[in-house]
Amino acid sequence: MAYAPPPGAPQYGPGPGGMGHVPPPTSMVSKVELTISCQGLRDLDITSKSDPICVVYTINNGRLVEVGRTERIDDCLNPKFQKQVVMDYHFEEVQKIVFQVFDIDDNSNDVRRADFLGKCECTLGQVVSSANYKKPLDLNGMNAGTISVQAQEQGGMQQTVFLKLRGNKLDKKDFFGKSDPFLEFHRELIDGSYALAHRTEVIKNTLNPSWRNMKINTRRLANNNPDTTIKVECYDWNSSGSHDLIGAFYTTLAELEQARQGKTWVLVHPKKKEKRGYKHSGEVVVEMIEMKREYTFLDYIQGGCELNFVVGVDFTGSNGDPRDPSSLHFIGGNRPNQYMEALMAVGNVVQDYDADQLYPAFGFGASLPPTWQVSHQFSLNGNPHNPECQGIQGILAAYQQCIHSVRLYGPTNASPIIGSVARMARDALAEGVASKYYILLMLTDGILTDMDQTIHTIIEASELPISIIIVGVGDADFSDMERLDADDKLLSLGSRKAKRDIVQFVPFRDFKNASPAQLAATVLKEVPDQVVEQFNYISKFPPKLSQVQCPY
Repeated sequence: MAYAPPPGAPQYGPGPGGMGHVPPPTSMVSKVELTISCQGLRDLDITSKSDPICVVYTINNGRLVEVGRTERIDDCLNPKFQKQVVMDYHFEEVQKIVFQVFDIDDNSNDVRRADFLGKCECTLGQVVSSANYKKPLDLNGMNAGTISVQAQEQGGMQQTVFLKLRGNKLDKKDFFGKSDPFLEFHRELIDGSYALAHRTEVIKNTLNPSWRNMKINTRRLANNNPDTTIKVECYDWNSSGSHDLIGAFYTTLAELEQARQGKTWVLVHPKKKEKRGYKHSGEVVVEMIEMKREYTFLDYIQGGCELNFVVGVDFTGSNGDPRDPSSLHFIGGNRPNQYMEALMAVGNVVQDYDADQLYPAFGFGASLPPTWQVSHQFSLNGNPHNPECQGIQGILAAYQQCIHSVRLYGPTNASPIIGSVARMARDALAEGVASKYYILLMLTDGILTDMDQTIHTIIEASELPISIIIVGVGDADFSDMERLDADDKLLSLGSRKAKRDIVQFVPFRDFKNASPAQLAATVLKEVPDQVVEQFNYISKFPPKLSQVQCPY
């Protein structure tokens, strides 16, 4: 028997404007628990040892905002705090945090009246990417001991529902045809409202549809709560955007976990259920269902997977003479050029997840000395045998030197660099575990000359541990580049189709008046899901499974 709707369930029906105006699934923020300890604190009490407490702050617009604090431990210079501090974690942001340790001698816990024992500044990315983050405590420029922080994701390893459903004898909604049915899955929120978690494709002109296989994360579907109500609505699609409700049913994760092939739910329309003789508006039947445990993004990062950052920079002649202030490569004035801004915005986030901070950096589309032949892949640092630069500043320094030693030329061919990084990713797979994931940042000022070859290379790379971020610099028409960012349907060329969407494209001009953090957040927001999707799909596990704690 299907799960009955809870009391006070909201009325059915799509939002104003139909499918195009249904709010997207609400963002899923990871919460991490910080466990803190200190070693070798200063002893500021005369008759006993210090009584330390640690307060954790974020830096917001230059101001310290308290996130949480530990308990106070009496008479201890090597405290291991039991009370954890919980923070929201956003991969796509540089989240600056400050740990401050105080000696509190009364029960007020007022740090303004306490003795300061030292502080440590870092990013949350540095903490979560380290099994045990350690750093000296600074006390007015002096070493005042050490702080150790371990981060653990709340919930950790989670489950995914693999599901295939079909409809049976759905109500006919179209006057001249049958129905064009699709399903929407919604999870119940604390206030009784519902948030969209998943939507299927539309099956045209049928009352007995069979939808494609679905893969839905249980955190998105029900916040990992087995008893959270899941509302499944079946609509008849209309081109006007005003879709007609066929009916709905309610279920839970607990019920789905027990479901087997042939499990059937009846669709009920709320405006018809009181009518005499009304039974239902059709059925939804399980053709296949499986629930699998999967690792999260932080499981991979804390289990030893490194994010390897690679950069490709456009040196074609359309950028303009670098000596001319109107050139996209001009270096001078009161702010970095667009290439440098985009590189710093993305690199400053990703650098926290690469232990050695050695980044391969390439240029393309320039003619190189001494022969002045055109190259579509050359090392920014001038070393053809080792393209790696030390840190983001190392890439910037190599770029600034390179721009004055090569001649801008053309054409704009991106496929050689993409193919080179794809080979790095393929070699990493040979290790047998999820040890490396590559993030390629391509910076270009125009439409690609080798578009078909680039699409072919991206399709080949879509089965590898790689994400590609393309930032369009300048004011060119980038409409064709949107084709590479396959958000609506997977990239294809002829009969070949990508295994997954690995490209994110944005024009830099959309962020000219925004902060670098907004650009980074936009281009990096899909990376955690891409990492999880790739490694779970090919069943690659974190290298250090012992670092990953399973909550089950």
